[in-house]
Amino acid sequence: MKKMTPLPAQGLSPAKLRASLSPERVPFADSSKIPARNAYPSFQPRAIQALSLALEIPGNEHNVYVSGEPNMGRTYFVKSFLKPAAAKRPAPCDWIFLHNFEDNDRPTCLAVPAGQGRKLKQAQHKAMTLIRQEIPARFEKDAFQKKHESMVKKFNTRREELFSRMDATAEKENFSLSLDDDGVLTLSPIVDGEVVSDKDFDKFKPAQRKELKAKGEDLLARVSSILRQVNQNEVEMRDSETDLHRETAKMVMEECFSSVSQKFKTIEGLTDYFEALVEEVVENVDQFMPKDSSLAGLLPEGMQGGEDFFNRFEINLFVDNGKTKGAPVVVEDHPTAFNLLGSIEREAEMGALYTDFSLIKAGSLHKANGGFLILNIEDLLSNPNSWEGLLRALRSGQSRIEDPVDPDQVRARTLQPAPVNLDIKIILIGTDEHYEMLLYNDDRFDKYFKLKAHLQHAAPRTAANIKSYLYVIGQTAREAKTLPFTREALAGLVDFASRLVEDQKRISLYVPLIRERMIEASAMARMAGKNTVGLPELADAVYAKDYRVNLYEEEFMTDYDRQVIKVETSGEAVGRANGLSVTQFGDYEFGLPHQISCTVGVGHGGILDLEREAQMGGPIHTKGMMIIKSYLVRLFAQDKPIVLTGSLCFEQSYGGIDGDSASGAELASLLSALSGVPINLSYAFTGAVSQSGAVMAVGGVNRKIEGFFEVCRRRKLTGNQGVILPADNVVNLMLKDEVVQAVAEGKFTIFPVKTIEEAMLILTGMRCGKPNRHGKYPTNSLYHRVNRRLAELGTLAAPGKEA
Repeated sequence: MKKMTPLPAQGLSPAKLRASLSPERVPFADSSKIPARNAYPSFQPRAIQALSLALEIPGNEHNVYVSGEPNMGRTYFVKSFLKPAAAKRPAPCDWIFLHNFEDNDRPTCLAVPAGQGRKLKQAQHKAMTLIRQEIPARFEKDAFQKKHESMVKKFNTRREELFSRMDATAEKENFSLSLDDDGVLTLSPIVDGEVVSDKDFDKFKPAQRKELKAKGEDLLARVSSILRQVNQNEVEMRDSETDLHRETAKMVMEECFSSVSQKFKTIEGLTDYFEALVEEVVENVDQFMPKDSSLAGLLPEGMQGGEDFFNRFEINLFVDNGKTKGAPVVVEDHPTAFNLLGSIEREAEMGALYTDFSLIKAGSLHKANGGFLILNIEDLLSNPNSWEGLLRALRSGQSRIEDPVDPDQVRARTLQPAPVNLDIKIILIGTDEHYEMLLYNDDRFDKYFKLKAHLQHAAPRTAANIKSYLYVIGQTAREAKTLPFTREALAGLVDFASRLVEDQKRISLYVPLIRERMIEASAMARMAGKNTVGLPELADAVYAKDYRVNLYEEEFMTDYDRQVIKVETSGEAVGRANGLSVTQFGDYEFGLPHQISCTVGVGHGGILDLEREAQMGGPIHTKGMMIIKSYLVRLFAQDKPIVLTGSLCFEQSYGGIDGDSASGAELASLLSALSGVPINLSYAFTGAVSQSGAVMAVGGVNRKIEGFFEVCRRRKLTGNQGVILPADNVVNLMLKDEVVQAVAEGKFTIFPVKTIEEAMLILTGMRCGKPNRHGKYPTNSLYHRVNRRLAELGTLAAPGKEA
């Protein structure tokens, strides 16, 4: 065969290899001159619409699911939108828990105006501290002592009168009466002026003893009646003393607590509470009396009479919004059941766990009540109790604070606090995968999260969007406290954003990735002793990031240098072509060239996909192979069957292969093997092929080109090397500066093609040819040779023929 003479082909100009923003179009001298403006929400119209709608719809059903990939700044975006809107809303009320004087185990919950909760807590604490001092002191004052002495004197006089009556009655009947300290009454007869003892009584004659005993029993009945009056007098004295103590306590409460009750009486529910509190103090006034110091230390703390008795008169400030400006925006990054739904804590006392209403603690659901709660769905689903508790709260519109108890666990004494009414919007942040999983597997999700805020990953690269993007860069620089970025560096950041999204007409909205490069570039500028960040520092930061993670790529390149991996970048061969693939390790993606080879011969085996046969090819790759077969059938099986045995494979491929981006190069190697026309190995080809022969767009085109370029550069650029790619991928080109420079110097060429025929012309230098009205191809065409070879193989494979 004569030597192939490549036909001229038009490569892309350097201007089409990347989008480049001219620094002159940046209206700011540096990032410090960019005015503060929250422009990021303008890039997310769908999400903004969902969040805006959530602000206007009351109730617990229209909560929001923000769907987007990590590194898109999802939480930052939600906070930047919600905070201005929340600031315009009134601050929500405070929530307090109060002791229930009727049922200790069921604390009551009240809503009070924002800021009033702390004032009420302080005022009541101050008042009760004064009352605890004033009640004992009041008992020591002269006025109280005079009343008490008068009362005691009155009852003592009555007591003396009753005892005198008892003595007179006994003496009248010649009996002696005695009453010991225990209240035991003893009657002894008097005979001849002497009190008869028990021993002497036994010496009396039986008749006399009987008479004295009967007389004594009659007397005892009369005296006992008087004794009951004495006991009743004692009871009345104690009651009167208690009434005096309560009256005094009530007076103290009116003097010391009336200011608190008057100041806060307009708050719903507090009037009844204040009345119950006053009654509790009055009824338990003995608890305010000075304790016997001799018993101190004998009574354990926590018993009535101990300090814990007075805890009931305190206020548990459950949620304090006194310093909250507008509606709260709370981000809960660790949504355990306790952190999200609240908890009932316990304290240890003498080896036992104790709790009361003051140990009820708020969760983020309560702290965000009246505003917005932001949760990450991955964190939430890792705590099933939190997810279930959140849904229960949304269903009922109330949050109940409960102890999460294992069914097999012995249940300890606990509280049943009153529920807290909810007025809140929940913002869940997650991926599309989590959204679909919840949508299809939990019917409650769709009921309570009706609004989906879908974040787009890129925005059109228009003049207006570029200006808005510069506002985002300026805000990021201020918040990250970086050095000022020069006009050239700002333009470079916009171009870097287009490289991230691999599109000349769009810019990436993965703002955190832009922020990372800005912080690293600023650090490098500081290390170099500079006061601003220029384009060289930004380029160094981007290169340094790649350098830190490209070890595997470097090892692959070393194998290419040593010819351990066989890929030719010059010369020509029949049935071989250079294909391109993308490999990813961690968060780093790089392109590698591969040698694709094809063999054909006589037989009925058809074209075998060795990757599939070895179970190394994925379904998309297998589909690409089937499309190749369909393409051959369409062109060459209209007047004869295609009968052959052949195989296609990636040489030195030891990992799984999927995707159809190499189907163009596979078809090229197959056509070369059938026609016998060699392929120029100075070129690499990437692109998917359709049944009609159209070359379709593929992903990772920049990394693929840069991977082949790096292999060629290491082997020295000849000026004849290049990459063939789908014309539809030209808009995706955002190549490195060194590739663009090589193209500008004529050392490397990038060819866009729309059909496999255009690609074969570049690869072989021979036109494929078009069939005439009889279905015949021109004799000097590539497809004429393919058609002729397929006819030969069919004839040789016919019965009775031998190869």
